[in-house]
Amino acid sequence: MEGLPCGVYGVASVDVREMRSPGHDMGIFETIFKRPKAGKQLMGFFKTMTAYTPVFTTWEGGIYESELCRAAIHAFASHASKLQPEVRGTALRNLDRILKFRPNPYMNTSQFLYRTATILSVNNTAFIVPVENDLGQLTGYYPILPSRCEMLDYGGEAWLRYHFTNGQTAAIELSKVGILTNFQYKDDFFGESNAALLPTMQLIHTQNEGIREGIKNSATFRFMAKSNNFSKTSDLKGEQKRFTEENFGADNSGGILLFPNTYDNPQQIKSEPFIINAAQMAAIKENVFDYFGCNEDILQNKAIGDAWSAYYEGKIEPFALQMSLVMTNMTFTQREISGGNQVYFTANRLQYMTNRDKLDVSSQMLDRGLMSRNEIREIWNMPPIEGGDEYLIRGEYYSAKDKTKEGT
Repeated sequence: MEGLPCGVYGVASVDVREMRSPGHDMGIFETIFKRPKAGKQLMGFFKTMTAYTPVFTTWEGGIYESELCRAAIHAFASHASKLQPEVRGTALRNLDRILKFRPNPYMNTSQFLYRTATILSVNNTAFIVPVENDLGQLTGYYPILPSRCEMLDYGGEAWLRYHFTNGQTAAIELSKVGILTNFQYKDDFFGESNAALLPTMQLIHTQNEGIREGIKNSATFRFMAKSNNFSKTSDLKGEQKRFTEENFGADNSGGILLFPNTYDNPQQIKSEPFIINAAQMAAIKENVFDYFGCNEDILQNKAIGDAWSAYYEGKIEPFALQMSLVMTNMTFTQREISGGNQVYFTANRLQYMTNRDKLDVSSQMLDRGLMSRNEIREIWNMPPIEGGDEYLIRGEYYSAKDKTKEGT
């Protein structure tokens, strides 16, 4: 058995403290990963319930390079970035401010959520690691994108060892890491790749190539003729070049084409615009939409009312729930969680209703004391007002707390 490699930190082959000169901030890598305590013994891969080796590898299928797939991922990540974090409980109250504004020194909350959602969509596995200060206190979170991740057993404890595209390697305790997954089936810890989308990706590529060549060819060839006087290919190409320059150049302002008598049966090729197979394109789009759980209205920001509610419940809400659970478990101990300490991610779904639906909900919820005036103002993207957090009841519009005191 061997000890935890000194070249693994958390990571790099040089101690963080040696790399940090006075007045010089550490980089992202050194900020996130720290050198683990000595004495840990490498026991090999961590044993899981399945027969699969607990190894995650980034899929190189180029899903994010497809315009349609990227649009679907962007739509999901954009809406996910609007989620509002909230830390409940008294264990780590400073985290509420950190999560609401800047989860790490390099990202605001919107960027943090967008990056996490994008990584999850592309790889079906996203890792969130804690950012700690020199005292080991939690000060933030960072979503990382390793090219490979292995789950190892160090002294009976599960560790994750990351490999990055720049050659760096990092290790961190599994208990400290948040792992989000999609399509988790074979592996106990990581999601499946998006290889199931590969046939559709190939169709998209073939279709795009066909469109490009079709448009190019429809605008290139104009005339064809048969010539029997050229025995060499080089002579034929020379004549083709001469004919093109004399008849299609800027000097031919009259627009008249002259053919030598060596040409037999010259014909004009009718230029027709390239027509895309609409049914085929619609079928390919539908495959992508089905895979990512969206539609064209979502991609074009046209979805409102029931359409938006369906997308929220099918895509945004599961992501918010998974984020809440993952970050709660990586932030608090089980005892702290039992005491009511949790991390929540929520969204105000009412903001995506039509104005008519907003007005109906606003009046009915306000009149019945179910929403305060400031909560109603939030629906309409208006700032809160002083005294607007009280709940009013229809009728004389007494404050709900006053009516409770009066026993009514």
